[in-house]
Amino acid sequence: MQFKHPELIYALLLLLIPIIVHLFQLRRFKEIPFTNVAFLKEVSLQTRKSSQLKKWLTLFTRLLLLACAVLAFAQPFTSNTDTFNKERETVIFIDNSFSMQAKGSKGELMKRSIQDLITDVPEDEELTLFTNTETYRNTTIKAIKNDLLKTGYSSLQLSYDAIQLKASKFFTKKNNTIKDLIIVSDFQQKEKSFQLLEDTTIVNHLVQVAPVNANNVYVDSAFISKINANSMKLDVILKNIGSSIENLPISLYNEQNLLAKTSVTLDSDVTAQFDIPINKAIDGKIIINDSQLQFDNELFFNINSPEKISVLSINENQEDFFLKRIYTEDEFEYLSYKVNRLNYSAISNQNIVILNELKAIPNSLITALHSYTKNGGNLIIIPSNESILNTYNQLFTEYNRANLASLLKQEKRITTINYSHPLYNGVFDKKIDNFQYPKVENYFPISKNSGSTILEYEDGKPFLQKSGNAYIFSASLSVKNSNFKNSPLIVPTLYNIARQSLKLPELFYVIGKTNSYDINTIIQQDNVLNLSKDNIQIIPKQQPYSTKTRVTTKEEPSVADTYNIVNGIEVVKKISYNYDRKESTLVYQNINEVYPEFTSDSLTQAINDLKSDSKINELWKWFVIFALILLVIEMLILKYIK
Repeated sequence: MQFKHPELIYALLLLLIPIIVHLFQLRRFKEIPFTNVAFLKEVSLQTRKSSQLKKWLTLFTRLLLLACAVLAFAQPFTSNTDTFNKERETVIFIDNSFSMQAKGSKGELMKRSIQDLITDVPEDEELTLFTNTETYRNTTIKAIKNDLLKTGYSSLQLSYDAIQLKASKFFTKKNNTIKDLIIVSDFQQKEKSFQLLEDTTIVNHLVQVAPVNANNVYVDSAFISKINANSMKLDVILKNIGSSIENLPISLYNEQNLLAKTSVTLDSDVTAQFDIPINKAIDGKIIINDSQLQFDNELFFNINSPEKISVLSINENQEDFFLKRIYTEDEFEYLSYKVNRLNYSAISNQNIVILNELKAIPNSLITALHSYTKNGGNLIIIPSNESILNTYNQLFTEYNRANLASLLKQEKRITTINYSHPLYNGVFDKKIDNFQYPKVENYFPISKNSGSTILEYEDGKPFLQKSGNAYIFSASLSVKNSNFKNSPLIVPTLYNIARQSLKLPELFYVIGKTNSYDINTIIQQDNVLNLSKDNIQIIPKQQPYSTKTRVTTKEEPSVADTYNIVNGIEVVKKISYNYDRKESTLVYQNINEVYPEFTSDSLTQAINDLKSDSKINELWKWFVIFALILLVIEMLILKYIK
């Protein structure tokens, strides 16, 4: 038992007063002579015995009465723990990621957790609450109740470490306070499992909410698998987590118009295929019906009108027939000039420029190419065996100080492919060991540390290297010098260099990942490109160049849909965004098994545990009652004991 006002305990010294009064009576008795006192002595003896009993009972009652009164004013109490008199700080995290849409025994996991929070936490208790998207610092449930009820699901997910680090910043630096962190989540399995950070100042309370069942069907992705003369094959990948499903309907829309509908039977994964018209802009949407998670039942995609990439080849006297075969009219606008007849004004309008085995690069061309690449242009440089190196190296000063050394007349095989280079993404299914290596008869050694190597000779020296915005070959590709033109490598290499010079938008992008694409439009001064959809207006990160604008997005837009890319009032292109499907696989960690001492079965239990830790049992009322009872007892003693 403890006291709120222990200093009042000293008032118990007042108990000495009734003791002194009862034990040391100050009254003096006077003797009176009487003729026959034998009978009176017997009566006097009996009276004194009863008087002594009454006095002791009265003394004992008064002592208890006074003690109860003093203790009542000292306000005694008991507590379950020794932390009752410490200040508490409470921080609560509620997971509002898409996986919390799953239905538990009492409804959707996140909405039920918010309802429990509103019900069980006192309205005026100060706390800090945050989700993946919102933060409410030093507030009360009463102040944020409406905001909590409006909380929506988000594709943004804080990592488990980020949740704990963010929560730790909300606590004060006081050493004498109890810091309670409540984490409410389904604890879905991520790239990194949940682990408590080593912070002994924080008391963790983990609340794992789980769905009734972990079944889910979702649209995983879509891609163009085949292009015919009149149509394209759109492959749609669907995945099923849980029991098999028969005859799941799939609908394909162009805006609001239904293009096609089919059904599939799912055990785990299945691919549905649709025919869509070629050379037609489509704002596509694929829809399935699934009652578990809603965010992954739609997939937006977009096919814009065909757009060609501009390629300019500057030649000496060499034939550029191999370039014409690669850069065909259906995908590219290919221009070819002799160096002495070059129209310099055409350079700035190109997506990529090829220097095809020039003997010397004129100073005027060097200046034009430096300006061109500074504005985002790309170069392919193929030297000639007769190249004048000082003109080439003067051009290379802008490209990570690459440098060509004197021609070496030595046969070299091209044996190493940098499979991880972005140029070869999706080109090879696996690394090739048994390969008919192309070779060169003569080559110019190039400094290897001036860029990223794409193809290498057998001695590790670069054959093709990317330095800045320039792709530099170290040898002539003429038939007399190399058989590279006959190698299967030439087409994907030159084709992908040109394709990456203008990063045309893909079918769709994933929200939350860094996405970059080029818009083949020029924005005027003080203008910017906007992403717009209904009432949503977003200004993405963008970098204007002379012939294009590069747009980069990550967390915005945050809503899956097809957006218009607007330049001023003109819609120049459309782009589609979808939510990441990483939350669609409902696999969870068993937190109770890893951290049983910190885990609660529900948010209600966690809150009740906190209340019980700080709950005190006040006893002063009982002492007041005892004092009143003792007062009544004293009155009865005085009245009835004679």
